[in-house]
Amino acid sequence: MANIFVAGKIPEKAEEILKGNDITIFTGEGLITEDELCESVKNADAILSLLSTPITKNVIDAAKNVKIIANYGAGFNNIDVEYATSKGIHVTNTPFVSTDATAELTLAILLAVSRRVVEGDELCRTTGFDGWAPLFFRGTEVSGKTIGIFGFGNIGQAVAKRANAFNMKVLYTQPRRLSPEIEQQFNATYVSFDDLLKESDFISLHSPYKPELHHLFGEEEFAKMKKTAFFINAARGTLVNEAELVNALKNGVIAGAALDVFEFEPTITEELKTLSNVVLTPHIGNATYETREAMSEVAAKNIIEVINGRNPISAVNEIFVKN
Repeated sequence: MANIFVAGKIPEKAEEILKGNDITIFTGEGLITEDELCESVKNADAILSLLSTPITKNVIDAAKNVKIIANYGAGFNNIDVEYATSKGIHVTNTPFVSTDATAELTLAILLAVSRRVVEGDELCRTTGFDGWAPLFFRGTEVSGKTIGIFGFGNIGQAVAKRANAFNMKVLYTQPRRLSPEIEQQFNATYVSFDDLLKESDFISLHSPYKPELHHLFGEEEFAKMKKTAFFINAARGTLVNEAELVNALKNGVIAGAALDVFEFEPTITEELKTLSNVVLTPHIGNATYETREAMSEVAAKNIIEVINGRNPISAVNEIFVKN
């Protein structure tokens, strides 16, 4: 029987899979602190961490018996993976299962900002309106426009698939160009980063965070975009210099933005909240009943594999069980 610590409440599916082990779940108010985490994992064989749970060197050192850190999330930049690897600890994530949900949310906020849905909702709930008029509350159509996707992995491709349904022209860029077969499948054209900025009516980020991509989008990049363009981020907040995004939005450098992630998350830059040409959602890209349950299942199964002496099903680092 393994000692398993879960860093927060998650769907019950994980508990069903982990049944028969000694499971402790953090149920305190807010997010668990580093001190609480260090105390809680002292006897843990496995940690089921949340994307919002920093697994630092201090936490890893406190968890002297831990064999696996199973992250509940496709991302894993909350974990010191290099240090965990040096300690022989498996690190896993929950990839793939959140692809469709995140792609759906991306299109939802893209449409919301271009068609001024949030502004319209607020107007209806407050002062109301005088009725239909030819020049009233005009937005920007999506159909037939160009979407530029930075990061053309599973989520980027899922966004492209949905963009095709709107008859959008799909451009993409990333360090490595994909095969002609994949490009044809998604009706996508590979372009340089500069061309993506200059040619796109909507730019949507779908790249994982890497240190070399910190503040990938800032003043210089926004200046290269069309003044009529919209910026969409459902990837990682630290890819964007938020202060410079605010300036671009206030000064009409770009038309608008829709953000599901933030540079200083969970803190949101105050000025963003004051801008009518911005749609904000609280990091809910994969927040569907279906996806969150699937994520709990993957995280739990990773733990089961490792505590039974096998390799996990979705490893982030290369720790291999010797048979």
